[in-house]
Amino acid sequence: MNTPAEAKRTPLYGLHRELGAKETVFGGYLMPLAYPGGALQEHRHTRAHAGLFDISHMGQARISAAPDALERVAAPFTGDVDVLPAGDMLYTLMTNRQGGIRDDVIIARLPEEGAFHITVNAGGKAENLAYLAESLQGAAQLHIQHDKALLALQGPKAAQAAEALLGPSLAGLGFMQCAVLDWRGATCLVARCGYTGEDGFEISLPAERAEEFARAALACPEVAPAGLGARDSLRLEAGLCLYGQDINAETTPVEAGLGMFVSKRRRQRRDFPGSDIILAQLSEGAPRRLVGLLPEGKALLRPGAQLHGGGGPVGAVTSGGFGASLGAPVALGHVARGFDKPGSEVHAEVRGRQVAARVARLPFVPHNYHRGRKQA
Repeated sequence: MNTPAEAKRTPLYGLHRELGAKETVFGGYLMPLAYPGGALQEHRHTRAHAGLFDISHMGQARISAAPDALERVAAPFTGDVDVLPAGDMLYTLMTNRQGGIRDDVIIARLPEEGAFHITVNAGGKAENLAYLAESLQGAAQLHIQHDKALLALQGPKAAQAAEALLGPSLAGLGFMQCAVLDWRGATCLVARCGYTGEDGFEISLPAERAEEFARAALACPEVAPAGLGARDSLRLEAGLCLYGQDINAETTPVEAGLGMFVSKRRRQRRDFPGSDIILAQLSEGAPRRLVGLLPEGKALLRPGAQLHGGGGPVGAVTSGGFGASLGAPVALGHVARGFDKPGSEVHAEVRGRQVAARVARLPFVPHNYHRGRKQA
């Protein structure tokens, strides 16, 4: 674990300090946990208006491939990367030979022939990008973009602010679509996606222009800065997995409830890492599943809390906290088969006492993604 002195800084580090951010080390970077108003206020502002998040700690890379090498680009993933249309994006999983999730990533197909943009999680990004480069076997090239920043503008008024900054063409982007746009002479990859459950955009742009862009975004009346605390509570309410907590290299897509991201084509081809194990679980079921949990009362379930049912241990909490939009605690956890149906009751160990929790359908808060499609 890096100490604050050893941790890396994002291009917005100076702005975070200026805004009075409380800091934490995450993914090897010193990041804003919350600003003076607090994570609860940032959470609520994002749900009602728009929050601006610095996610420059995540890894970005460009893949350049010849037309006959697209299957090689797709090989490490569970999705149809090779047939992704230009301007579209894909949430997909990179798996290992044991069927575990090496990482969950976003891949965008760029306008140039054979070109892709990939975003990987901060934890293990160097290892995963090195693995991807090796998997291409010289058939394509992976270029790590150390000179890029990444910002997320999220919330029901994110589109209003984004269009003021980047132009009205953004109105034509549907969820999981992207466009290359110019902002004051800087080339930006603007993607309509995010990890809060709300409509929004992720903007990849040159690191040296990130602070200027962030200041312009924060000048929009709808937008307020938001840190990792709000980002975590928002994604938890949306039932979205956090890599390293809810999913990891020992969690299969089926156990994580992400089996829908193993495409029909890849199931038929059985050619992705760990395919035999994953396909067997898709057919026969997994020994455990990731579920939503609604604890009784006001007790907050924290990662690692043991879950019991039927007279014995059945799993553990992976994420937990206060759902500000619900006004109640929420959590995610792995439970054994037979205890994963909505309405099932389990008990969590909290400070030496047993707290009842009910298995709930995900997401806790409905997603508000923009479903419109780009005009032809």
